[in-house]
Amino acid sequence: MKNLSSWLIAIFAFMFWGFRVITTVLYSLGTEFVAVPIDLTMEIVLLFITFICICLITKRKLLPTIIYLIAHGMYYGYYLYQNIVGIMSGAGTLESYMSLLIAFVGIIIPIAAVFDVLLDKNRKAHPVDKKTDWFYKNKQFDRKMDDRADKNQYRTL
Repeated sequence: MKNLSSWLIAIFAFMFWGFRVITTVLYSLGTEFVAVPIDLTMEIVLLFITFICICLITKRKLLPTIIYLIAHGMYYGYYLYQNIVGIMSGAGTLESYMSLLIAFVGIIIPIAAVFDVLLDKNRKAHPVDKKTDWFYKNKQFDRKMDDRADKNQYRTL
């Protein structure tokens, strides 16, 4: 993660995850809060999946990013659609507008994470191979050649 955009996406994802943790805890304690989880059980499962995926997204892995997008798309996508239909029919309250904003953010962050990982040039241009990088990326093992040495190339890359 060398780009500022990658760091910002990870920070926003962790902040949104923390917000959803606080929302879930306050809802389970019976305290009034701005946002309410759709389904408490699914919210808790989504929180665990999200935490694992965000930790692996910072490692620039593609599969957890796609899992993160699918999980949030399934959970917040229906919520987003439900709130848009409710607002369009004229039953828009402050709670529905806040839920719409939260669902929108819940969809945008995974989409941005997927595009960030897919468009990362360092992930594809410089893959890490721990079996050979210790030799090929270490100048200590380069042979010192003088004019008497043969000109063979000892490295394979």
